[in-house]
Amino acid sequence: MDITYRQPARAQLITAEDREVPVPATLRYTAEDPLAVFVDFPSEVTLDGEDVTWTFARSLLDEGLDAPAGRGDVHIWPCGRARTVLEFHSPWGIALLQFDTPTLRRFLLHTYAVVAAGQEDVAEDVERGLSALFGGV
Repeated sequence: MDITYRQPARAQLITAEDREVPVPATLRYTAEDPLAVFVDFPSEVTLDGEDVTWTFARSLLDEGLDAPAGRGDVHIWPCGRARTVLEFHSPWGIALLQFDTPTLRRFLLHTYAVVAAGQEDVAEDVERGLSALFGGV
């Protein structure tokens, strides 16, 4: 059964000039991909005018709310008690976004209501991915 939880969120994009620009986002979680969380940005706030989705581990969000976490394309760390920074790396640059920590915590709690920590059954996803990779060989 596909259960998806969506939560609107406001972020502040931190510019190179240290200005904060409000950016709408949607936090999303689906039982179909239980290890991941998604942050969706609408086309009106992206460089190329297309919707953009960042995908990363739910455990990374959990870790990053309390201490710096991440490697590669996504880094998360607390910024005081009320804000959390999500840093996204792409071939076109780096985006720093601040979210209200209570908003992220509320979202995370809802994801655990959909699929509890440790209950993520990914065997079917692995099988489907291997089948796609090897083309039924």
